[in-house]
Amino acid sequence: MAVVLLLYLVAEIAAVWAVASAIGLLGTIGLLLAGAFIGSALARREGGRAAQAFLAAAGAGRPAHAELTNGMLVAFGGVLILLPGFVSDLAGLLLLLPPTRGVFRRAWVRRLERRAQAMGPMHGQRQGRVIVVDGEVVVNQADRPQPPHQQPPHRPVIDPQ
Repeated sequence: MAVVLLLYLVAEIAAVWAVASAIGLLGTIGLLLAGAFIGSALARREGGRAAQAFLAAAGAGRPAHAELTNGMLVAFGGVLILLPGFVSDLAGLLLLLPPTRGVFRRAWVRRLERRAQAMGPMHGQRQGRVIVVDGEVVVNQADRPQPPHQQPPHRPVIDPQ
């Protein structure tokens, strides 16, 4: 994971350096700010659409798996857009656009399904093994109300003073 983060940072710095060399420092800063503003507007719009689709699916009583994963990908894309840099802006934009988001969603769901199959039916337990605990329920007799003819006689409380 640390290697991936290091590679990302190197790619981000290289991209900013290349753009700054081509159009200058002020142009690069302007481009980064424009990407953040346009991306946040796109994230807001797509997030609203994803929320409406989720509510419509939930209201209709059907599973909303696709709508939920779309919403999560839109949120992640919005975070990537707000990070400074061109690589993160490009990745966030790809997650915010519906056609490319669908590709990412299908790949993500396939990966999760493979992972779930590899883990077995119950994570951490051997497949086919069932543990049965035999026991007996015991009711505390003091908590159970007694019939009037079986109640202990009332004893007066003696004040020690």
